[in-house]
Amino acid sequence: MTRRPAPPLPPPKARRHLRETAALTQTQLASRVGVTPGTVRAWESGRTTPRGRKREAYAKLLKTLADEETARRTTRPPHAHPESTPETDPAPTPTPTPTPETAPAPAPAPAPNSGSESAPARKPLPPEPGPAPESGPESGPKSTLEPAPEPEPGPEPVPEARPAPVALTPAQAFDALYEFGAPALVRQTYLLTGRREQAREAVERAFQTAWEHWPEVARDRDPVGWVRATAYEYALSPWQRLRPRHRHPEPPPADPGDRTLLNTLLRLPPRHRRTLVLYDGVGLDLPETAAETEASTPTAANRLLRAREAVAGRLPALADPQALHRRLAELASNERLGAARPHAVRGDGERRARFWTRAAIAFTAALIGTTALTVRTAPTHYEPPVSPGQAVRGVPPRVAQGSLSDEELELRHKLRDQLQHGPERLSPRLE
Repeated sequence: MTRRPAPPLPPPKARRHLRETAALTQTQLASRVGVTPGTVRAWESGRTTPRGRKREAYAKLLKTLADEETARRTTRPPHAHPESTPETDPAPTPTPTPTPETAPAPAPAPAPNSGSESAPARKPLPPEPGPAPESGPESGPKSTLEPAPEPEPGPEPVPEARPAPVALTPAQAFDALYEFGAPALVRQTYLLTGRREQAREAVERAFQTAWEHWPEVARDRDPVGWVRATAYEYALSPWQRLRPRHRHPEPPPADPGDRTLLNTLLRLPPRHRRTLVLYDGVGLDLPETAAETEASTPTAANRLLRAREAVAGRLPALADPQALHRRLAELASNERLGAARPHAVRGDGERRARFWTRAAIAFTAALIGTTALTVRTAPTHYEPPVSPGQAVRGVPPRVAQGSLSDEELELRHKLRDQLQHGPERLSPRLE
């Protein structure tokens, strides 16, 4: 029996974008698919993936929303530039083909938001975002209105043969991801927990989980975000309080300002603290912060405002979001937080996976053996239970026989003699 392939789904961020473009809430989308709003929130954050009939219904609904968005874009009239008209537009200027010697070097792609020190300074959270102002005639430079001189035609350059890109093995790709994101993730997790060893352990466990699900993580649009969400959940887990290590506090930062800021962060609720670190520390925007914390955008904005008020109430100098971002980066950078080597993390993850696999196999074998022994020794028919014994009253106790008296002995001898020398027994006969 063959199974038909599951319908494809867009990435989690694209799912959220399609829903918001169609002006649908998570509750409305959940009612159409037949699930709860929490399930839709988990689908849009990428923590879970729909399966079976729910996946088919969800994929069909997203395809309908994408077709509607495409139809709206095609029916929308194009905006004419206010400065260009058919009579005054200059002729298009041909662009000379750059040669390999004169071609400008490609600009390096910006790295993803993986560290608090590499994120740009954030602006204050606006109360209500308004529409972007349209560009007017005076906004563009005046030199763009003058036609550029036509370049002299030259010989066509011969394209150089570029080497084919070398495909990385899964281990090499994992090592590159770990070396790129692990140091910054350790510093971010330290802001959430205030414990150096716990931050390192949380990041290592997150990368080990990523190595176990490497095909899924490798195809993710933001693999660092996938690992970051896993590390934050492990670091903020309430089970960490039950560990013996949690009972012994670590030495605080040496700087009094860093110590005060860290204590202020640790006094915040875990959800508010995580939202503040993601928005003002890592540099994510509000929708991405809401998706990673599995909350709606208004809820994430409310948590961020409350966290800022709590920090500003104790440290008035950090009321400015840019100053808060700078201080968070300094606090995370002042601590000496290192990470293990990537091959060691992969090795520990593989050993842990082998251990739990063998433990599961051993437990399953023991369970099967116990079940077989029980079936073998169990009775095959009903046996009535034995009723408990009861004491019987009124019966005289049994008396042991004693020695015979002289009279009894004489009587016994007489009886024996008579039976031995007496007459023969009479037996009835038929005549």
